[in-house]
Amino acid sequence: MESETNVLGGELSACSMGPTTGFMRDGYCYPLQRDPGRHEICAVMTDDFLQYSKAQGNDLVTPRPELDFPGLTPGDHWCVCVPRWIEAHEAGHAPPVVLDATSEDVLDDVSMETLREYAHDSGE
Repeated sequence: MESETNVLGGELSACSMGPTTGFMRDGYCYPLQRDPGRHEICAVMTDDFLQYSKAQGNDLVTPRPELDFPGLTPGDHWCVCVPRWIEAHEAGHAPPVVLDATSEDVLDDVSMETLREYAHDSGE
């Protein structure tokens, strides 16, 4: 991965190595031309979001070994698609966002003010 910038203007941090996330499954949420879903927001999974996403036809809970997908549980960090996060936000189900692991390209679609409202405190 080449150097990428996060929404805070710093170097993009890894979102998750366990489970390994990102369109390229390298742990990072960054833009790629071949990623039409735009997996650029690093989010902390909540039961609410996982159930919402499943109801929208994107089951992130059920393991899919053939796709090297372990299934997600609340607390997992995962690169979510920008349109899905916006949709979840508008429906009142958006998960918290890890700002230092979220691509600056997201700012084309989501305001920094909105992202800060959902900022996850990484000092767990």
